[in-house]
Amino acid sequence: METTIDPAGRIVIPKALRARLGLSGGGAVLVTEREGRIEIEPAPSPMTLVDRDGVPVAESEEDLPVLTDDVVRATVENTRR
Repeated sequence: METTIDPAGRIVIPKALRARLGLSGGGAVLVTEREGRIEIEPAPSPMTLVDRDGVPVAESEEDLPVLTDDVVRATVENTRR
């Protein structure tokens, strides 16, 4: 997909791509340069390890969307492409 950089240096990520990647306005992303390319990826959610009945479990420090069967299925399909 092609997009443009505005005079302030902002890039619009097309809606279809944002939807597939679960990105929304105001969400944090990581921007890195690697081998002459710009990589943009969702920032990881801050996690804390807690003990639940002797088992370490990662808990998000922020509210996350519900993980549904549809989200899992779409993720699997996207990784197969």
